[in-house]
Amino acid sequence: MAKLDHKEPSMALYENILKLKTVDECRKFFEDVCTVSEARAIEQRFDVAVLLTQGKIYNEILARTGASSATISRVSRVLASGTGVLRGLTEQLAEEDKE
Repeated sequence: MAKLDHKEPSMALYENILKLKTVDECRKFFEDVCTVSEARAIEQRFDVAVLLTQGKIYNEILARTGASSATISRVSRVLASGTGVLRGLTEQLAEEDKE
């Protein structure tokens, strides 16, 4: 087994997430490595990103997700100036919904 270098981010997590084969397996993985509140926070942020990409307003997002205005604002900033991966995923979902 390779020694993990705690000075550098471990790529093993990300590499092994890619090996998960089903949505259920992925959900169970996050259930194992996250607390319930951590997993819910990640899910909520993704839901907020999807709704922002759909053009929903803050009040509607708040009502549908229960996310705070700070969380909605943070996700909005990520969509505007993050790495682009989250925006790409949410835009892809929006396109699939149109079809």
